[in-house]
Amino acid sequence: MGQESNEYYIVCEDLFKIYKIADLEVVALRGLDLKVKRGELMAIIGASGSGKSTLLNVLGGLETPSAGNVIVGQRDLLHMTAADLVSYRRKDVGFVWQQGGRNLVPYLTAMQNVELPLQLLGWSPSRRHQRARELLEAVGLADRARHRPDRLSGGEQQRVAIAVALSHNPPLLLADEPTGELDSQTATTIVDAFRTLNQRYGSTIVIVTHDLSITHKVDRVVTIRDGRSSLEAVRVHTFRPPPEPSEFLDEFVVVDRAGRLQIPGDYMQKLGVNERVRVHLKEGSIVIVPDETEKPFDQAHAHPELNERDSEDKR
Repeated sequence: MGQESNEYYIVCEDLFKIYKIADLEVVALRGLDLKVKRGELMAIIGASGSGKSTLLNVLGGLETPSAGNVIVGQRDLLHMTAADLVSYRRKDVGFVWQQGGRNLVPYLTAMQNVELPLQLLGWSPSRRHQRARELLEAVGLADRARHRPDRLSGGEQQRVAIAVALSHNPPLLLADEPTGELDSQTATTIVDAFRTLNQRYGSTIVIVTHDLSITHKVDRVVTIRDGRSSLEAVRVHTFRPPPEPSEFLDEFVVVDRAGRLQIPGDYMQKLGVNERVRVHLKEGSIVIVPDETEKPFDQAHAHPELNERDSEDKR
């Protein structure tokens, strides 16, 4: 994994997370595989209960996986002590949450909120003040530095939260539904702020979201379904002259290390796929064909003489 670890900042292999509630076990992650490149800006999407927020908590060191491997940087999160995880969260990860109350201290100004993590790390007043000014300027809020959160709009609060999360220059930024409570125009401003900071500081940024508009502004989108990586869309630049689009999202179905894949749900419904399919190799392609024997038994089709007899009886 040596060469791979240089290219990828996050590597998850066969990752499981099981919650025990009384006598019940809830499996949130079911053998998930995921790789994220250093400096990548990506989004993870999925329905409620798909496991995306659980994955974010595991990557942030807030929860320990039940099995599998998860490497972030050079750290093996599965085998870290509690003290090591505290150090990891404090130094290597920045968090942005959907609820503003989790991101900012209400009685501190924007400037003071950004400076607070640096003060806890022992930075000198002049150094942390300079860093806070730099970040607030980067997110377009230099003129709001002396305002408390209650004097800022929802979008401005989230931009301050992003500055707070990046104040100590962590290599990884995790954002959980950062635009969930914002209108579409403000959400665009937030994603633009992520992009600006990603390009300026090279941080790896993972955004968990329901907001599909975000998918057109990131490098890659991974869809999680039933606790596994299901689909992946990668941004491709075409360099075509106008009016042709200069970029598009190229979509793939994810195949995990065991050779498993998830057929998109709308494909299964349209083709009537139930429990099994036939798989063939054909001219360099893998062809998946619904199993005809799975279709409901049609007695009239199988025994036409019965159909004729019923018609005679009705006469």
